[in-house]
Amino acid sequence: MDRWASAGYLKTAMEFVGFIVGLGDRHSMNILIDQTTAEVVHIDLGVAFEQGLMLKTPERVPFRLTRDIIDGMGVTGVEGVFRRCCEKTLSVMRSNKEALLTIIEVFIYDPLYKWALSPLKALQLQKETDDDTVPNLEDSEDAYEGNKDAARALMRVKQKLEGYEEGEMKSVHGQVQQLIQDAIDPERLCHMFPGWGAWL
Repeated sequence: MDRWASAGYLKTAMEFVGFIVGLGDRHSMNILIDQTTAEVVHIDLGVAFEQGLMLKTPERVPFRLTRDIIDGMGVTGVEGVFRRCCEKTLSVMRSNKEALLTIIEVFIYDPLYKWALSPLKALQLQKETDDDTVPNLEDSEDAYEGNKDAARALMRVKQKLEGYEEGEMKSVHGQVQQLIQDAIDPERLCHMFPGWGAWL
């Protein structure tokens, strides 16, 4: 297989993994390709755990699968190798659900993560504190709200790994089918922020 075609399949499989963790902001400047190895490199991972849904212009697609990406897959498009790759990826993730949830939980409950302490709130706390001690966030209302958001994010990751989409439990094949349809849906794509480049 041509290395660029291989990069296309790997890229879309990585997008699918990104869906599980709710990775957003996947415009073309945040997805790079190593020109030597054709490996896909994702950068700017700051919009995660479905925070893209909270943006002023919500990101309504599960992952980036535009016409240009599909065209790069050749005559089979999303059918064939790509679909099998997504199904295998999801199947492996489902069978390792507990390990994945444990790893993701570490990131979600990180006290430095955005929902636990915003930069503005951090600056305010820093100004209020005249020594080097760090305030106890567990006692603050913001930490409580952050923990609620973290619990919701973890629950959504768990639902995705169990196959729940739009309140309905789906098989691996059914979930992949639903996600591909959502990712290429013109209605969803036309509502994306222009800088996301849905036409690319």
